Amino acid sequence: MSYVDQINHLLKPAPSRSPLVLDLFAGCGGLSLGFEAQGFSTHGFEMDADSCTTYQTNLKGNCTQIVLTPETELPLAKVIIGGPPCQPFSVGGNQKGLQDSRDGFPIFINAVKKLCPEIWLLENVRGLLYKNRWYLDEIVQSLQNLGYIVEWKLLNAVDFGVPQNRERLIVVGHKGNFRFPQLLTRNISAGEALGELAYQVPPESKFLTPSMDAYVAKYEKASFCKNPRDLYLDKPARTLTCRNLAGATGDMHRIKLPDGRRRRLFMREAARLQSFPDWFEFVGSETSCFNQVGNAVAPLFAFHLAGSVRDYLQSDSRLSPSKMAINF
Repeated sequence: MSYVDQINHLLKPAPSRSPLVLDLFAGCGGLSLGFEAQGFSTHGFEMDADSCTTYQTNLKGNCTQIVLTPETELPLAKVIIGGPPCQPFSVGGNQKGLQDSRDGFPIFINAVKKLCPEIWLLENVRGLLYKNRWYLDEIVQSLQNLGYIVEWKLLNAVDFGVPQNRERLIVVGHKGNFRFPQLLTRNISAGEALGELAYQVPPESKFLTPSMDAYVAKYEKASFCKNPRDLYLDKPARTLTCRNLAGATGDMHRIKLPDGRRRRLFMREAARLQSFPDWFEFVGSETSCFNQVGNAVAPLFAFHLAGSVRDYLQSDSRLSPSKMAINF
């Protein structure tokens, strides 16, 4: 069975037999898709209309279009997940932390405080470990104070079968004996994921122009790239983002064809590199759809995280609540 066939089959929502999962800041449903494939019921909350429609088109669970606030009333659930938008803080700026109304973490923390789920899981960019580490420490302390053991790991989606190097911070709150998923032994290349799509040149193809080629060369020289930042089919892709998918930038994703032309990625190619199954339909303009893909949690990565949450909920060995953090 090909990689694409495996993804199409593996990520089909399974019969719901596990507790309800609330997905805050759900986007188009990448995180929820992995949880539904593990048998969870989901309910997403998302402010973007296109993302909500994409969620409802493909998942079993409902998606409520809403601008979340700390006062938003949410249904009871044993599991809360999400990727809170993190307001970037400069060292010299006005660092308000959890008091900043523009940030999503206070909303997530307040939901945990109100609903007291058995376990919660959040995903965010790796930058929280570095320039904004002070803020991660503040978040962890607030969640510890609610009686959870808080663990975090920096994980790369490529180690879980996603054909893309995509490092993400995963923070989990539980009451004892949670285990992160095991890493797989083999990476999947971009070529395995794209298959014949990588060699097709349909009429709607968009190619880099000579002026764009010149700009890219200048960009790569300035950023000290040893190799052109084309997509190499014999290895996993570099990280997909909204910026390098939807925008014509020096860092854009593109495929170099045998005749030397460089073609920008199509939506389905970007979706495959994010491990979305081919049956998953995106709703909205091209830019909106690219943004949904770039912002999403890779569903196959989410599937493995959801497996750990499922195993935890099925386990009898809980520890007493402890105000501690275990960092890896």
